[in-house]
Amino acid sequence: MTDGPSADQWAAAVAAVRSTGPDDEIQLICHVNPDGDALGSMLGFGLGLRRLGFTRVRATFPGDFEVPTPYQRLPGVDLLVPEPDAFAGPRLVLVFDVASESRLGALAGRLAAAPASVVLDHHASNTGFGGVRLVDPHAAATSVVAEGLLSRLGVPLDAEIAECLYVALATDTGSFKFDMTTVSVHELAARLIATGLRPGEISRRTFDSKPFGAMKLTGEVIGRAVLEPAAAGGRGMVWTYATLADLERHGQPPYVLDTLIDPVRSVAEADVSVVVKQTAAGEWSVSLRSKGAVDVSGVAVSQGGGGHRLAAGFTGYGEPADVVDTVRRLLDSYLIR
Repeated sequence: MTDGPSADQWAAAVAAVRSTGPDDEIQLICHVNPDGDALGSMLGFGLGLRRLGFTRVRATFPGDFEVPTPYQRLPGVDLLVPEPDAFAGPRLVLVFDVASESRLGALAGRLAAAPASVVLDHHASNTGFGGVRLVDPHAAATSVVAEGLLSRLGVPLDAEIAECLYVALATDTGSFKFDMTTVSVHELAARLIATGLRPGEISRRTFDSKPFGAMKLTGEVIGRAVLEPAAAGGRGMVWTYATLADLERHGQPPYVLDTLIDPVRSVAEADVSVVVKQTAAGEWSVSLRSKGAVDVSGVAVSQGGGGHRLAAGFTGYGEPADVVDTVRRLLDSYLIR
């Protein structure tokens, strides 16, 4: 997938929303273990639907109903309900930041059964599911796509919607550091800030605040990192892992591991960084990053996952060394020459 949404796709998405009655049930869904872009895009759009007069809007995600601490104060969190409380037969389903239906778990049935559905995403590996697909692999975050649809629906930005979209944009661009940070990204950020946001306060809450136990856990996991200079055709790979026992020992929830990839990817001697996080006995969530020498989305897709050229992930099985062996073996096949 190389191009963004066509004019016809944008028009179809607008029509799907406009054809929904104000009292019809609208269900918003994002991916399991939601991050800032998933939650921010979904809640910002949900607030936009409220501004349009829709009265029955719910938002959810599959799995345990635990909102990561940095996002618990986002405007619109009152829209969130646990998976079992999602509308059973909504008129319209909107899906945010999901590259494949497998990331929806049991909620995929809501999407299939709904008379109308719209998928908003920015993953190049998106599998093309859903009724109307607004997928832009050139967008830095799904919030860019969400803002595009809100604009076409005539929803003006206010401070609450803007805060959700700003958090989404900031998290998926790594505080505006990643390669997808373009002129248009900064222009959107400026429009969001102009609604009255306080970027410093939002950044401290989102990026610079964590429990002491999480800090100790991070130090322990980084301390076991391994550098392999010969991997990835000599470009280098650095990897580490975290177990459920690590989480229990430090009294931390699983989502605190989501940002571990950031300090690992800073290693100067490695193009590729890998963090392997245990989710169950013999099952691991694998985060991959590249500085440009490897298309890690190819590695992830080959293992049933997805993502972008420089950031991707998949589910691995066995022991951490087994998972890393698989990644190491595949890296040479996805070198960018």
